Amino acid sequence: MSEPSENPFLYVVVCAAGVAEGVGTLITAARERGWEVGVIATPQGLGFLDAAAVEERTGRPIRSAWRAPGDPRPFPAPDAVALAPATFNTVNKWAAGISDTLALGTLCEAYGLGVPIAVLPCVNEALAAHPAYRASVERLRGMGVRFGDPYTGEGQQDGGRGDFPWERVLDLLTPGA
Repeated sequence: MSEPSENPFLYVVVCAAGVAEGVGTLITAARERGWEVGVIATPQGLGFLDAAAVEERTGRPIRSAWRAPGDPRPFPAPDAVALAPATFNTVNKWAAGISDTLALGTLCEAYGLGVPIAVLPCVNEALAAHPAYRASVERLRGMGVRFGDPYTGEGQQDGGRGDFPWERVLDLLTPGA
C-alpha cells in the first residue's frame, strides 16, 4: 500500500516527446510548491525519460503498466493531474474515451472523479491544424480540462528552441489560474 501523504498528490502523465527528458524540472517545481509527485508515462514515453533520475526525485517508481489484481496501489489517489508534454495521439485518444494504456486510463478516470487536470500540449503546427485534434481540445476544454498554450518545438531566430514551460501546468492547477 502506498504511504499516505500530508501534502497534496500530483500525478504527472508524460508522453513520448523530446522535451519529456526535462520532466525533472516539473517534479522539482511541484515539490517546491508543496506537492508530492508520482509519474505515469505512456509506454512510448518511457523511452524519453531517465527513469532512475525521475524515481530518485519522486521517491516512487515510474508507472506505465497496469498493476495486477491484489497488488498494492503504488500512489495515493490524485489531488490533481498534469499531462505534460501532451502529444497529438494522447489528446485525441483521451478525448475519444480510449483507455488502452495506464496513462490514458488514468486521465479518463481522473475526469470521472472530478480531479482537476491541466495539459501542456507539445504538438507541431501541422498536427495542431488537424480537425480531429482541434475537436479533441475543444471537447476536453468543455469537460473542464485546463490547457496551456501549445509548444511546437519550432526554432527561434537564434537557431535554438524555446524552453518547454513546465511550471505553467502547475499554474493552471492553481485556483483562479
